[in-house]
Amino acid sequence: MSTKDFIEKDYYKVLGVPRDATEAEIKKAYRKLARENHPDANKGDARAEDRFKDVSEAYDVLGDAKRRKEYDEARALFGNGGFRPGPGAGGQFNFDLGDLFGGPQGGTGPGGAAGGFGGGIGDVFGGLFNRGGAGTRTAPRRGQDIESEVTLSFTEAVSGATVPLRMSSSAACKACSGTGDKNGTPRVCPTCVGTGQVSRGGGGGFSLTDPCVDCKGRGLIAQDPCTVCRGSGRATSSRTMQVRIPAGVDDGQRIRLRGKGAPGERGGPNGDLYVVVHVDEHPVFGRRGDNLTITVPVTFPEAALGGEIKVPTLGGPPVTLKLPPGTPAGRTMRARGKGAVRKDGTRGDLLVTIEVAVPRDLGDRARKALEEYRATVEGEDPRAGLFEAAKGE
Repeated sequence: MSTKDFIEKDYYKVLGVPRDATEAEIKKAYRKLARENHPDANKGDARAEDRFKDVSEAYDVLGDAKRRKEYDEARALFGNGGFRPGPGAGGQFNFDLGDLFGGPQGGTGPGGAAGGFGGGIGDVFGGLFNRGGAGTRTAPRRGQDIESEVTLSFTEAVSGATVPLRMSSSAACKACSGTGDKNGTPRVCPTCVGTGQVSRGGGGGFSLTDPCVDCKGRGLIAQDPCTVCRGSGRATSSRTMQVRIPAGVDDGQRIRLRGKGAPGERGGPNGDLYVVVHVDEHPVFGRRGDNLTITVPVTFPEAALGGEIKVPTLGGPPVTLKLPPGTPAGRTMRARGKGAVRKDGTRGDLLVTIEVAVPRDLGDRARKALEEYRATVEGEDPRAGLFEAAKGE
């Protein structure tokens, strides 16, 4: 994509969000549109594929705070595509606006140079002071970042897992090796002489530079256009890769895998892969940071008299805990080293909450024994202190 497209395209409109949309709103809109227009869900639908590319391009910019700021500033500076010289500018300056867009392609943020434009508004002002260069079009370009989602079981999230991910991204067309020409022999564009840009007079001493319409800014023209990529040299590529999810990942966590995104252009580095992890609930265990949680029922005699109980662990043998006499319901005990795996390889703890089980049906002997116990403790009121405390301020 050319710098002119970067300034003129309304990425907010593409994602259907307002200009003051939050990061979460932008991400939500992108995910919805990406799912609806993904090539895998719209086999043979070229319009959906184009829409998917536009949505991905928009998120590459708006999904990164730094690039979004540069985009907003660039559109404000150029009035949504048209440069507006200030008072006294007419006839006072004579420079080529192509210099505004010099400088290296790329970026270090999550968006990198995935959209295909230069370093943003910083490079615009850098070009004004001769920090740009004429070699922008032939400079390496970083590949596009890709975002995917995966759902893990509770056990996989705690212990780590290797999962297959199928991804689609823009890459060099395999049919023409990225040349755009069916025979792999494109010719230099005679209009721009291979630069990808053409200059025109803008009035008031200005010379404006636009992407060449004949070669669409590539600097090359296919003599026999490739039927797969229609001469663009780029095509949607699908691939399946095995991704290792580290142990101890949380539900909703976003993992960055460097260099696992879309391939770069002209020797540029690959983009990054971002994987959003969803974790299913477990019927017995819960999670609290590096610790696992479990609620264990005990009988009234066990809680009152004390004793030993066996407690299950996740993926390992049970552990034995000793209940002290008079253990109240709701008390939490700790089994050390039986929790989730930490980043350093050690484990958190298993937090065991005691719950006194009340039987629904009692046999004659059990009922008689409880009635005798009630008669023994008659007069004791465990709620007396509660009522006294309720009278205070």
